[in-house]
Amino acid sequence: MAIKRTGSAVWQGGLKDGKGEVSLESGALSGYPYAFSTRFEGQKGTNPEELIGAAHAGCFTMALSKILGDAGLTADKMETSAEVTLDKVGEGFEVTQIHLTLKGKVPGADQKKFEELAGKAKEGCPISKLFNTKITLDVQLAE
Repeated sequence: MAIKRTGSAVWQGGLKDGKGEVSLESGALSGYPYAFSTRFEGQKGTNPEELIGAAHAGCFTMALSKILGDAGLTADKMETSAEVTLDKVGEGFEVTQIHLTLKGKVPGADQKKFEELAGKAKEGCPISKLFNTKITLDVQLAE
């Protein structure tokens, strides 16, 4: 059972003076702008790293929901952010690290159990398996 999803990009011009648009098959983003300035200079728009971060946070949190369910637990709420680090390495750039920060309220779970199950989700989510980089995780269980 292969599931295929599509994201696309259009680019016009050179690296620094060019501009592009990204779109998602679902239509959640359609022709959303990105450029050198949105990636490297903090200008308004998106960039590949924040899109990867959103995808990773979403995948990880969904995987954790399944793992919690397998353990007989259900989260009231979980919030995950994924900080994607892009560094200059040699002549180019690489994603060198992704740091996940998870805050969750899970009745019946203690901090140790929540950390254990979150670690399994970090290792097992399909997006985590995609990356050849260091992935770290902070977990905070709300009372």
